[in-house]
Amino acid sequence: MGRSWVILLLSVLLAVIMLVGMQLWRSGRADSLAPGATDSALPGSIAVLLPGSATSARWETDDRRYFEEVFSAAGVRYSIANAEGDARTQQTQAEQAITNGAKVLLLVNLDSGSGAAIIAAARSAGIQVIDYDRLTIEGPGADLYVSFDNIAVGRLMGETLAAVINRLPAAQPQIVHLNGSPTDYNATLLREGYFSVAQPYYAAGDWGLVADQSVPDWDNQQALVLYEQILTAAGNRVDATFAANDGLANSVIAARKNQGLDPIPLSGQDATVSGIQNILAGWQTMTVYKPIRLEAATAARAAIAMLNGEDISMMTAETIHNGQRDIPFIKLNPLAVTRETISDTVIADGFRTWQEICVGEFAQYCPTDR
Repeated sequence: MGRSWVILLLSVLLAVIMLVGMQLWRSGRADSLAPGATDSALPGSIAVLLPGSATSARWETDDRRYFEEVFSAAGVRYSIANAEGDARTQQTQAEQAITNGAKVLLLVNLDSGSGAAIIAAARSAGIQVIDYDRLTIEGPGADLYVSFDNIAVGRLMGETLAAVINRLPAAQPQIVHLNGSPTDYNATLLREGYFSVAQPYYAAGDWGLVADQSVPDWDNQQALVLYEQILTAAGNRVDATFAANDGLANSVIAARKNQGLDPIPLSGQDATVSGIQNILAGWQTMTVYKPIRLEAATAARAAIAMLNGEDISMMTAETIHNGQRDIPFIKLNPLAVTRETISDTVIADGFRTWQEICVGEFAQYCPTDR
């Protein structure tokens, strides 16, 4: 009888140890996942590959949360990985997602070469790919492209700044283009947009082009150094700057403050918190608001449709040529944001809040009735 009780007690203890061990294992697994994501090792999932966070805050603060909202509501398996600016890391993340059974990749490439390699690997595994926000212009391309009309984004920059530049007292305003990364096709399209507005003024001699500078990898620190060099070469005579996003615009502002220079007409893109703050403070003229919630939700729903084997050919009649073939293109429209339109655009949409904008030194610039 005594021996039976010992055996029973040992059995109970063993069961408890196994249960606790299983709970600890599950906790460890959960901690290893991206916030809000489900286990990417489960087959039949959607894998989102983001490019970084240092060059633009949007990828982590905006796109990630919007993807999580849609995927969680739909109850699909998904994972979200961020390469933090490293193309090799992104390729490794893609390979892992493929190995783990992903059926759809939603890709924001770091450059078209590595993007094409990821798409090729996915195709060989029978996986569909959505190019998100950035078009891969090498290789046969993705199955779908979801983005904004990036030439229109650049044109909004050009048109908004042109009206301000033409009111400057300078006889021939001196202009700088601070373009995005030369390996990002979006940067090429953005420049095409604002150059299409600026070129007639250059041709007529009304404006002077001081520099047309690309910034490798959209790196804000490199942008600061490059812009300081431009200012030095121009004897600080720069009257306006087309900066391709808010991060680069912030580098322009930092460089001008370092030299004790005044604000100038300055563009941006992404409607980041810092971009809106700079507009309110008078250091940045405008930013371009691309409704990212709409962009992410559109791409997420397309990925879910692909996952479910649905025909996506009816989702858009638009196409874009990536250099080898026409790719279905869901094209969304951007909006220009100036100080006068902040409330009616990013605040009204819930994309930004006065609470996150009106902090510290920037509170003094905010409306009192917010």
